Amino acid sequence: MYDPHAVTSMIDALEFLFLGAVLGLVQGVSPGPLVTLVISETLKFGRGEGFKVAVSPLITDSAVVVLTLVVLSNLARYDVIIAVVSILGACYLIYLAAENLKVKTSMLEAKVVKKEALKRAVITNFLNPHVYVFWISVGGPIILRSLTIHTLAPGLFLVGFYVLLIGSQASIAYMVGRSKALVRGNYYSYIVRALGIVLILFALVLLIEGWELLRSL
Repeated sequence: MYDPHAVTSMIDALEFLFLGAVLGLVQGVSPGPLVTLVISETLKFGRGEGFKVAVSPLITDSAVVVLTLVVLSNLARYDVIIAVVSILGACYLIYLAAENLKVKTSMLEAKVVKKEALKRAVITNFLNPHVYVFWISVGGPIILRSLTIHTLAPGLFLVGFYVLLIGSQASIAYMVGRSKALVRGNYYSYIVRALGIVLILFALVLLIEGWELLRSL
C-alpha cells in the first residue's frame, strides 16, 4: 500500500547520505595529520601502506563516536578532554616528525622490515582532537537529528561519510604512489623531511589549542 509519509521520510533520509558524502570528501582532502601521514607512508613504503592509513578511521572512529555521545551528555568535561587530547596528539606528531626528519634516501630505497602505517594512523586518529571536535560539533548532532527522521538515516549518513573519506584518501595514496616512480635520488628524503616539518606545524597548533583550553578552565 502506498504511504506518502513513508516515501517522504525515506527521501529525507537519503539527504543524509548526500550530506555524509559531502562532509566525508571535505574531511578526506582537507590538510591535516592523517592526510600528511597518507602521503608520508606512501612515499616511504608504497601505496599499500598509504591505503592502510586511509582505512584507519574505520578502526578508530567507532570508539570516537561513542565517546562523542558520552561527551555530549556531559558537556562540562568537554574542554578538559579536548585539551588533554590536543597535548597528547601534539607530542605524538612531534615523534612522527622526528622520524621523518631522520629519513635518508638509502632508508627509503632499502627493504623495509617493519611497516607500521596502520598502527601509526590509528594512534594519530585517537590523538587528533580535530576528530573529536568534528564529531562533537558536527557529526554527533547530525546523527542525533537523523534518528528523528528515519531509522536508516544514521546508517546512510555514516556510509556516505566513510565511503568518500576513505575513497578520497585512498585516491591521494594512489596518486602519490604513481608519482613516486618519477622521483629520483635525494628528492625522496627531501619530500619526506618536508612532511616532517608539516607535522611539527600541526603539533604546534595542537599545543596552542590545548594550552588555550586549559587556561580558559
